[in-house]
Amino acid sequence: MLKAERYRHFVDYFSKNQPNPVTELHYNNPFQLLVAVILSAQCTDKRINQVTPALFERFPTAQDLAAATSDEVFSYIRSVSYPNNKAKHLVGMGKMLIEVFNGEVPAGIENLQKLPGVGRKTANVIASVIFEEPAMAVDTHVFRVANRIGLTNNARTPLAVEKQLVQNIPKEYIAVAHHWLILHGRYICLARSPKCDVCPLTWFCRYYERNNTEAALQRAEAAKIKKAKEAKKKKELNTIAKELKKRSVKEG
Repeated sequence: MLKAERYRHFVDYFSKNQPNPVTELHYNNPFQLLVAVILSAQCTDKRINQVTPALFERFPTAQDLAAATSDEVFSYIRSVSYPNNKAKHLVGMGKMLIEVFNGEVPAGIENLQKLPGVGRKTANVIASVIFEEPAMAVDTHVFRVANRIGLTNNARTPLAVEKQLVQNIPKEYIAVAHHWLILHGRYICLARSPKCDVCPLTWFCRYYERNNTEAALQRAEAAKIKKAKEAKKKKELNTIAKELKKRSVKEG
């Protein structure tokens, strides 16, 4: 199947069956989403959603966060991954929002990446979710699923995956496609044990096609070996039977 066909089937399926996907992080405004996404790096959305209610209550604005110490912020996020670094990033991010961006979350990937704790993935999430820009954030789920389905070829880095997806997905679907890939990877196309038996994409998935072809070849090879062993065993038994028959004739 050509790559263009895979992209067409991918967009057709999700645009019909999941037209309005949203992030599973809980937030009420751009500032809260920015904080939540910074915290979510190498951590689950479920864990972040457990932490952020108290954090947002204590630090409802960039001004409040900028006035805090990293130790104080740490006390609210100690259960997430890398809490020390993230606490420092959040305080620095709050200060930059106040000093450089008038307390508002800035638009544009370049401006977002100036903020402490904001890498390209986080910037793309904010750009696509808040500002509805055609930005593709590539996390581990997006990276894995895009490669498995066959939407990308030889894409060995998140940036390479991002470039291929943005190049091939229609512009109006790029922002939502990020959520399609994440949710599919989170609940069906799991890292260790993908649920191919319930996946609706197997008919155009390169991973499924390759694995099933390999499995079929392995089964065929196993059947061939088994047949050869049975034939050899039968031949040996026939040889023994003939030898016994000859002896019984001589003895008679």
